[in-house]
Amino acid sequence: MSNKTLIDKVSAFKTADKLKEADIYPFFRPLQSDQDTEVIIGGKRVLMFGSNSYLSLTNHPSVKDAAKKAIDKYGSGCAGSRFLNGTLDLHIELEEALAQFVGKEAALVFSTGYQVNVGVISALGGRNDFLFSDELNHACIIDGARLSFSKLYKYGHGDMAHLEKLLAGVPLEAFKIIATDGIFSMEGDITKLNEITALAKKYNAAVFVDDAHSLGVLGPQGQGTAAHFNISHKVDLIMGTFSKSLASIGGFIAADKTVIEYLKHHARSLIFSASISPAAAAAALASLNVLKEEPQRIEKLWNNTHYALDAFAKAGFDIGLTESPIIPIFVRDNEKTFLMAKMLMDEGIFVNPVVSPAVSSDSSMIRFSLMATHTFKQIDYAVEKIKKIAFKLKVPQINIERA
Repeated sequence: MSNKTLIDKVSAFKTADKLKEADIYPFFRPLQSDQDTEVIIGGKRVLMFGSNSYLSLTNHPSVKDAAKKAIDKYGSGCAGSRFLNGTLDLHIELEEALAQFVGKEAALVFSTGYQVNVGVISALGGRNDFLFSDELNHACIIDGARLSFSKLYKYGHGDMAHLEKLLAGVPLEAFKIIATDGIFSMEGDITKLNEITALAKKYNAAVFVDDAHSLGVLGPQGQGTAAHFNISHKVDLIMGTFSKSLASIGGFIAADKTVIEYLKHHARSLIFSASISPAAAAAALASLNVLKEEPQRIEKLWNNTHYALDAFAKAGFDIGLTESPIIPIFVRDNEKTFLMAKMLMDEGIFVNPVVSPAVSSDSSMIRFSLMATHTFKQIDYAVEKIKKIAFKLKVPQINIERA
């Protein structure tokens, strides 16, 4: 038997080639314009309903100007990690602003949101500790758990009875973390954070909330899930990213000062990664300021959300239990999902197909996401095109009573 080579290993992956041959490959599509409600792909202008730029700040003049000025002052990069030579006064300013915004004593900025979850969860979980994770949490929470030495328990999505059963099965005195997305990134529903914090108090557990899709979306001023429930003081760790509402790249963790000090010296993804660039830090800080100064953006985002949810529900689509700007249109068939995304692109609508293994094969979906700057006319146009193509493909449609 011959030895297996690198080419042998990777050549077994045929999925992308098959999708390309069928002309339904939907990934790595290069944009030729800024990230707005309309983008240019392949020289063609299409409506963007696949972006996470919920507040539409990526092309805000103040944000772009701040990034340019940061390059002029600090250069293009920091040439080192936060731990050594890569901390700027700009990073400290951003951390202080973030901590104040989400109601915590301190914050720590990482180069990506993924690195936050991988670094924080792995740093806090020891061999005799326990991590409880919603089964639909984002991949970076799952990967953080894999790197952690703690024992992982997954509980059914939003199933508080299951979570309590698992919590009750481990020693009360043991260190425990309950980790959950704030808004679930594919399904669009909001975590039951008030119930989670109640269980955490009962069973002596810390609470970690991933607000990647909640920052700038939930809460009175967009402070996130804990603020939405008015229980920021009951949540131990609040994580957020800059790549959605804050129009940049990077992420942060906010907590008590003693927790942040510990993570500064134990989170390997912080210590052994180059720090966030000056332009990215300045853009995130400027976006945070715009968020505070232009609250009408959040109001418009939610107006669009309610309008679209109502339109999809009236059209009879299976949109699950979403209650956010993330709207899953369940197709529940991988091939039809790819085909639907391709046909919508041909009609000038950019959406994201989500198939297994990202979700189970019977949960495949078109992920439709909204921005504050979408118009009702654009939403109506997209819904009509989706209805037309769903009918052609015989995508199951059901009537859902919205709460």
